[in-house]
Amino acid sequence: MSRGNKLISENLRTEIAKELGVYDQVKNDGGSWKNVSSKTCGSIVSKAIEIANRSVDNQ
Repeated sequence: MSRGNKLISENLRTEIAKELGVYDQVKNDGGSWKNVSSKTCGSIVSKAIEIANRSVDNQ
C-alpha cells in the first residue's frame, strides 16, 4: 500500500490526538506527526479501532 492511502481520516486522527493530549505537539510542529511517538500513534490506532467497533455494534 502506498503512503498516500489513509486508513484513518484526518478529522478522526485529530479528534483522537486531542483526546490523548498530543494534538498541541502536532500543531506546534506545523501539522507534522513525525515527532509523535510510536506508542502514541499505536494508541491513536487502538482508539480508532475501538470507535469503529462501537459503530458496528450499534448498527
